[in-house]
Amino acid sequence: MKTLKPHFRSTGTQASVLCSDVCVSTESRVIKRFPFDPYKRPCKRPRLEMELEEEENNPEGSSTGEIEGPHDPTDPVESVPALTESADSTTKSSAPVQRTPTYIVYENCLMELFQVCPMCTRESDVRVRRLGTFLTVQQHCRHCQYSRRWNSQPILGSTPAGNLQLSAAVYVNGASFFSIEKIFKTMNLKMFHHDTFRRHARTYIEPAIVHKWRTAQGGMLAELCQQQNVILGGDMRTDSPGQNGRFGSYTMMDLRRNTVIDVQLVESSEIAGNDHMEQEGLERSLTVLKDHDVKPDCVVTDSHPKTQEFLSEATFTHYFDVGHIEKGLSKKLRKISQRKDCRKLKKWLRSIKNHLYWTAVSSTSGPERVAKWKSILNHIQDIHVHDDPLFPRCPHPHRTSRDTNKWLRAGTPAFRQLKKVLTNERVLRDVWRLSPHPHTPSLEAFHTLTTRFAPKSVALPFLGMLCRLYMAALHFNENAGRPQATTAAGEPLFRVAFPKSKKGECTAKPVKVEPTYRYVGELVDVVFDKVFQDPTPYVEEVLKISRNPDLSVRLDKPDELEVISSYVSRINQGRT
Repeated sequence: MKTLKPHFRSTGTQASVLCSDVCVSTESRVIKRFPFDPYKRPCKRPRLEMELEEEENNPEGSSTGEIEGPHDPTDPVESVPALTESADSTTKSSAPVQRTPTYIVYENCLMELFQVCPMCTRESDVRVRRLGTFLTVQQHCRHCQYSRRWNSQPILGSTPAGNLQLSAAVYVNGASFFSIEKIFKTMNLKMFHHDTFRRHARTYIEPAIVHKWRTAQGGMLAELCQQQNVILGGDMRTDSPGQNGRFGSYTMMDLRRNTVIDVQLVESSEIAGNDHMEQEGLERSLTVLKDHDVKPDCVVTDSHPKTQEFLSEATFTHYFDVGHIEKGLSKKLRKISQRKDCRKLKKWLRSIKNHLYWTAVSSTSGPERVAKWKSILNHIQDIHVHDDPLFPRCPHPHRTSRDTNKWLRAGTPAFRQLKKVLTNERVLRDVWRLSPHPHTPSLEAFHTLTTRFAPKSVALPFLGMLCRLYMAALHFNENAGRPQATTAAGEPLFRVAFPKSKKGECTAKPVKVEPTYRYVGELVDVVFDKVFQDPTPYVEEVLKISRNPDLSVRLDKPDELEVISSYVSRINQGRT
């Protein structure tokens, strides 16, 4: 089978700048036929030392196939570490290697290009070697001694560009290496091992993420230090459900711009216990703000006792988030409304919830909030004039209700239980400091996004967790201000949802435009254009991050055989 005309010879093209690869091009030129090969092979350039990966004897790690004819095993050109350039001419491409389009090519289709010698049109010997996603093909003709080498991807220094690009793509998109590996195996796509992925992550990808976040964070804090009336909100998220979380991430958000300005990762072994995580994270975030001369006017948090104690002497105003307080009250009232003599409360649950939010937004001082909050006890009795001068009467117009049975009466079990909950001393203290600024929706949206990058079911190391939090913050900040999508006619788009909080009731939610992922391309550019060129300063920046050593490092490593010999399954415990 002929793939090229006898009097044409293919030329090689170099796929990108700063690499040493030769690939097949469609360019051709006419040459004069000789009974012998007049083209002498040029002197080889110094060998390119490839990545060290134990794949030579692993069928999943490397593949070596010969189409026809033996090769001299002592030829240095045939060794895996030695990948030299072909004798063909090359042309350089202006596109960066990470921007070059890539394709999936089947092996039998690729081998069709090398089975026939382009010089004498006879069958050639073909030898294939692989390193992860990298493939090199050596073609040799025994008749005219024509020889060439083709690389499937550029070589950056000693690293195949495709291997590094795949590692970066998996990491910066928040994907799992093992999930991608399963997909590759299903499609029979060749891939490198997890050790190579971790080496790329430690050396190039994680330093790039830290550098990218620190640069973006510095710009945001520089703007905040020039502003007045800075309103911030903070909240904690643990890496696992319950009280046994290893990590706690504290997020500080600019509530005016709806952007994440700081993320602190706290490990439970660093402090006295999980109850101190939130205070430690808040303290670290405030230290970062102080170092950048950011002076907040108020900070909105939950009503955690440790947080209240820590901020009791703060120079700014400390507000409590309405959402956290509402959730606690609603949970208690729902439980009371399930009693037989308190079922009337079910009709008032939504009204009480709305009244709490209205109290926070419409009030300007703590006493006014408490006065408005207590007025709900008169309102549910159909009494709309109150004794408190700060809130003497309800602002709504007088109405005659059709359902007179919905009103509660003083002295009934339902009213007594409701009054006990709403006028609790701790509830009144929390209402006094209710925040007029929205807090919960933005931070909960960020925490939901964080679960996509760092699932709670996956155990991650400290630096891996921190980098995924940084990527979640970059994604959130880029897409925080997305507008509502519209139809071709300009009408706003909505969708019908059935949220869990509505207990089966539907609600309309606006449909936002599709999110963007510019930060992904920027991170990949940082990996290739900056960190890969000189990783030392970026790695040093990562090493400056304060982290607690793992618990296993503090303990003496036991003998493995003794641990195995002492193993007893739970089923066999107690048996002799």
